[in-house]
Amino acid sequence: MKVLVAYFSETGNTKKVAEAIGEEATAGGHDVDLKAVGEFAAGELEAYDIVFLGSTCHSSDLAAPVKELLNAIPEGSTFKLAGFVTHSTMTPEGGALQKEMYEKWAGRCPGTFEAVSKEKAIELLGFFHCQGAPSPPIEAFIRGNAIPDEAQWEEYIAEARKHPTSGDLEAAKAFARKVLEG
Repeated sequence: MKVLVAYFSETGNTKKVAEAIGEEATAGGHDVDLKAVGEFAAGELEAYDIVFLGSTCHSSDLAAPVKELLNAIPEGSTFKLAGFVTHSTMTPEGGALQKEMYEKWAGRCPGTFEAVSKEKAIELLGFFHCQGAPSPPIEAFIRGNAIPDEAQWEEYIAEARKHPTSGDLEAAKAFARKVLEG
C-alpha cells in the first residue's frame, strides 16, 4: 500500500511518533512518505491508500494547521485515515484525575477526526494518543491553570518531561501495525 505519515509538530514530540509509525509501515513492506503538514496540499492525499495524520494538541483539540488540512480535503476522497496526537496532559488510563485532565485538555482531538471522517465520508481506521514533553510556555500554562497543587505538579512534570518514551513509540508502532493489517 501507499502510505502517508503526515504530522504537525512544534517541539518534536509528534514528529517522533510520526517517525515511529513510518518505520513500522516501512518494515511492513509499504511504500511510505513522511511529510510535515504544509509540505503538501489536501488534494495530494488522494495519491495514498492510508494517511496517518498527526497533530499536537492545542486548546483540547487538533492544532489549527491540521484542522485546516482536514477541512480542505475534498468530499468523496478514497484514502483511509488514521489519526494520532501528542498532548502534554495526563493520559486517561491512569485514574479519575488523569481521565478528567485528559478530557478537559485533550479530549476533543478524537472527536475532530471522527467528525471530519463522517462529514467527508472517509473511513477512519483508528486514533492514537500519547503524552509529549511540554514546552516551557505550556508548562507554565499547565502549572497556572490545570495543576495548581504543588505535590500533583511535581509528580506530573517529572513524568511528563520523559515523553514520548520508548514505550510510547512502541505503542505507536503497534497502532500502525493494527491499522495496516486491517
